[in-house]
Amino acid sequence: MPDSTIKPGVLKELQRQVNQELGAAHAYLALAAWCHDQNLKGFARYFSTQAKEEREHAQKFMDHLLDRGTMPRLSALPEPKTDFGGLADIAQQALSMEQSNSAGVNACYAAAVRDGDVAAQVLLQWFVTEQVEEENWANEMVERVEGANCAGGLSDLDRHIERYLTENGMNANGGEGK
Repeated sequence: MPDSTIKPGVLKELQRQVNQELGAAHAYLALAAWCHDQNLKGFARYFSTQAKEEREHAQKFMDHLLDRGTMPRLSALPEPKTDFGGLADIAQQALSMEQSNSAGVNACYAAAVRDGDVAAQVLLQWFVTEQVEEENWANEMVERVEGANCAGGLSDLDRHIERYLTENGMNANGGEGK
């Protein structure tokens, strides 16, 4: 493999972000499992979809590194939180995870700008835009869960998210439908 064309400061951030994305995927699987256990199948499916998306994000970072002559360094993943008091805690955890991912992407972008790494900046612009959308949805989810405090409210919200995923072509495993 040729020598890396990525300056050390940018490389450090990109390597860190690969693992942060994988950690987020791992954590989203834990949220999905909790929701499934609580018979919140719509939320379980949504969080499974998010886990798949985070793995795809990690792959984009790995492909970028490989294309530029650098082997991605995968580290051990931290054990995700699995004990929650309710769906409001889950929604807040998802928001916190997205905020953390945004901070990580922004740190990568700042390093790329500082070191004049145009190729990384182009890659990261997509992630910056994606994180705005992800944080917006996570904020909306927190608000909707907190507002679903009447009898049957969470069940209705769970069915709503299930219908939304079905209407948007997502299968039960979080992948694209037919």
